[in-house]
Amino acid sequence: MKKTVVLLVTFILMSFWGISQEIGQLDYISPFNDGVSAIKKGSQWAFINTEGSMIIDFRDDLVATKSKQGTYPVFSDGRCLITQKKDGIPYYGYIDMSGKTVITPRFLNAINFNNGSAIALELVKVDLGKNEILNKEVVKYKYFEVLIDAKGEIENYLTEAVYIGLTPSNFVKAPIVTSRFISEELIAIKTKNKNWSIRKID
Repeated sequence: MKKTVVLLVTFILMSFWGISQEIGQLDYISPFNDGVSAIKKGSQWAFINTEGSMIIDFRDDLVATKSKQGTYPVFSDGRCLITQKKDGIPYYGYIDMSGKTVITPRFLNAINFNNGSAIALELVKVDLGKNEILNKEVVKYKYFEVLIDAKGEIENYLTEAVYIGLTPSNFVKAPIVTSRFISEELIAIKTKNKNWSIRKID
């Protein structure tokens, strides 16, 4: 009987604490986007919902997006950009609203989703054969601007290949995504001649 009363009191107190939970000592609180707000503490970001409950705990891999209201991570179409370094090179991917990685970081850069698609830089390794003198495989790298779906599958290649040499290590800083959404169905693509073309998304 005594055990039951203790358990009941503990449950009531836990419920009360859950309702009156306060998240303090924050450095930044963003406007709501996609039903969530980004909050910052030190160098880490987290997300809260409209009830003030933390849905994604503080982490240091969320990518901030610059907007008129400020610079902070955002969810768009249920996806948020993350970054992860491999051999000193940052690669970009996405998490969902549970914090689960749904698109593993593999892109040299990427932008937020818009109407179910995002633009990213897909890195491709090209095998050039073997150097018999050095007894080493010779490769070079190139990347394309691509349109991806919510699973990270490539829907469309937007630009011609940009060759970056024998190693991607010169991209310690991410190259810029130049293509951009100009409407729900149209993308503006910058050409090698620095002109623009418009492509309709199927």
